[in-house]
Amino acid sequence: MAKRHHTHAIEVQLLREGIVESKHQVQAVVCDRRGRVLSVAGDPEFGSFIRSALKPFQALAVTSSGVMERYNLSDRDLAIMCSSHRGTIEQARQVFRILWQCAIEPDQLQCPTPAGKRSPLEHNCSGKHAGMLAVCQQRQWPLTTYLKRNHPVQSLILGKVAELLHMPPDEFIGARDDCGAPTYFMQLNQMASLFGQLASGDNLDMERIVRAMTHYPELVAGEGHFDTEVMRLSQGELVSKSGSEGIQCIGRIGQGMGLAIKVADGSKRAKYAVAIQLIRQLGWLEPEIADTLAERFCVLSHFKRLTVEGELAML
Repeated sequence: MAKRHHTHAIEVQLLREGIVESKHQVQAVVCDRRGRVLSVAGDPEFGSFIRSALKPFQALAVTSSGVMERYNLSDRDLAIMCSSHRGTIEQARQVFRILWQCAIEPDQLQCPTPAGKRSPLEHNCSGKHAGMLAVCQQRQWPLTTYLKRNHPVQSLILGKVAELLHMPPDEFIGARDDCGAPTYFMQLNQMASLFGQLASGDNLDMERIVRAMTHYPELVAGEGHFDTEVMRLSQGELVSKSGSEGIQCIGRIGQGMGLAIKVADGSKRAKYAVAIQLIRQLGWLEPEIADTLAERFCVLSHFKRLTVEGELAML
């Protein structure tokens, strides 16, 4: 049995005029592309649903199946497939373009229409859903049932993830994400390993996904949002993807290392603060860039800011 590494977790504190008001506990781990734990804070085997941090790997169904070539899809289309976007006009139009190229009607999207919006195109997962539908169209698989776990497109996606993690597909625990698509329960070290592989440059299909995300970061989240700003400011050195309930994953491009973060209480603000602290510790960003990110995501107002207590223990 592999040695189990367990160190002190990280604590994020919300300070109101210097006085601690709230605390968040955070687990984090760095792995290489072979899944070896390089550094850790807390329990690297802590389990959680990967949520939207799975999207770059769901997009492997598109890049590995000839869909991009068949329908003349672009890297911008691929970037929106990997996104948790804001539903802007530009982003919704990009999703529509995918469907148009594949001769699929927008009403085939089964993600919900967000409150106050007019179309499922504006849902933050619509790009992912459009990618799944594109694969179904190319393979002549049913479009109406593409979200079912036993649908061929979901089996294809799970098979890709299982292959990367050297696990049988039937060992994964799945559940419905908020958009209706399957997501999977994983250990943090597995998430970090996935992003290490994504960032390694060893696989042409994943390399294309990374290129799309880093060349068009404004489509992956949106202006002023964490994933977009990390990729924009790092100028192609980091690939970043958030997930709900306190999940944040980052890959160091060209070095085959992945960082996975989980905030125990699901806090979004805490995961960003920890991510900035840890990529600073790892030397993945220049200090001035880390300072810029901290100013945006750790200083919440004139009266409130986040501080991070703890760091990764190198193994």
